[in-house]
Amino acid sequence: MLARHNSVWLVPRQGVPARASVVGVLDQTTYAQLRDGLLEFAVDSEDGVLIDIERLELRDRALVRVFTLVALRVKDWPAVPFALVTGRPEQRSVLAGSGVPVYPDAAAARAALPNPARRRASRPLDRSPRTSARARGFVRGMCAEWMVPELVEDAELVATELVENTLRHTGSAPHLRLELRRGTLSVEVSDESTRPAVLREALDLAEAGLGLRMVTKVAKRWGSSRSRSGGKTVWALLAR
Repeated sequence: MLARHNSVWLVPRQGVPARASVVGVLDQTTYAQLRDGLLEFAVDSEDGVLIDIERLELRDRALVRVFTLVALRVKDWPAVPFALVTGRPEQRSVLAGSGVPVYPDAAAARAALPNPARRRASRPLDRSPRTSARARGFVRGMCAEWMVPELVEDAELVATELVENTLRHTGSAPHLRLELRRGTLSVEVSDESTRPAVLREALDLAEAGLGLRMVTKVAKRWGSSRSRSGGKTVWALLAR
């Protein structure tokens, strides 16, 4: 007899902050699928994430920790508020101790979610011998405009290594984005490859770039996140 596998779907909806509905069953067989789907959805969300769970069946109350995990992961990057919406009192009761804000409707959630000031700038780059130099020039210009000169050196290093990582290990052109929020500068490079970025061992110390190993030395935190729209973003956080 074949085992039955349940399903869960993440259905994007119109609105700001970014909204989606979760439909299906949350159990051991769908936990990872929902976790990964929520994380990928958050990568493309710039101002917050609202998840409507009214049509989600919670088979195991312990598994609501998936929402706690996602909220913690997106708190640092992409640093957006994460909240749940449901009109079902029994669901709000189950989630009361999760640490994730739960609201009865989207209007209440939008009114309550924080909207911290942030500054963003992005630059698509090509694949050429001058790509890394253009990335550094963009970083210098934005750090000067945003008046964070103390972050220029580290931000240039991170941008260079992330861009070089894309050029070496993927066939796509890098897209560089900077964001300044509450004294933390995020340096992000996106590409079309879904292969996660990983640390590599430096075999030649004279090599021009040591990739993510250099990033880990200056960044407060870094990560590689897949995007729901395709590809991935490698990001690093620098504190003032």
